[in-house]
Order: sequence, then structure tokens, then C-alpha cells
Amino acid sequence: MADEQELDLVEISPKADPPVCKIIDYKKFIYIQKKKEKELKSKSTKIVVKEIRFGPNTDDHDFNFKLRHARKFLEDGAKLKAYVFFKGRSIVYKEQGEILLLRLAQDLEDVGKVDQLPKLEGKRMIMFLSPKGAKKK
Repeated sequence: MADEQELDLVEISPKADPPVCKIIDYKKFIYIQKKKEKELKSKSTKIVVKEIRFGPNTDDHDFNFKLRHARKFLEDGAKLKAYVFFKGRSIVYKEQGEILLLRLAQDLEDVGKVDQLPKLEGKRMIMFLSPKGAKKK
């Protein structure tokens, strides 16, 4: 029957008794499956991680400037990785770095929530924030 219609005989369920087969155009079937997969992939959201870098002795003006950028990133739906980079002997000021990151988290608590509290990893103290609400379009 499949040869008469110039189509393919495809086995749908081989373990059924008797096995289930279907007469279809196999290339068209594969094409439609790929198209559905591509559509699902395009609808999935991609997580973007933005980074903001501070020094342990960052001044108020610089802090506020970076705070505005961080707020915009979170409002756009991106995750935020804020870190304080300690150069040379500035590692002595670990407390200042932690205070800076906690202050950032406190100022951004209306648009984002803290995923990971400040944690020292080598010469960096890292904190992760993610957006609270859904992405606005």
C-alpha cells in the first residue's frame, strides 16, 4: 500500500502486539519534527549573567554609578554577578569588600534577590543576584 501511494511505511510502536505501523511521507515527518524543536528552542529563555566589578575602596559616586547599571541589568531580567577584586595588599580590607557587596544587595532588594551571599574565592569576593519579577517588554 505504501509503494502504491509513493510514501513510506514507518513502524510507530514495535513492542505492541501486533506492531503498529503508519503510512507517511518520512522526510516531511522529519522536517516537521525539526521545525517543532526549533520553535521550542527559540521560545526558551536564555539566562544572561552580567558582571559588575568593584575595588575594596570604591567611592560613593562610583558605587552609585554601578548601582544604576546593576538595577538596569536586573530590570531587564539578567542575573548579576557582583564582585570585589582585591589587588596586592588590598586583601587586608576583606571587611570593606563584604560591606560594599551587602550594601549593593540592600540597595537592590526591591528589584532583585540574593542567590549567594558574599564569598571570598582567591582574590575575589563574589555575590550573585537574580531578578525578582518577570522580564518587562
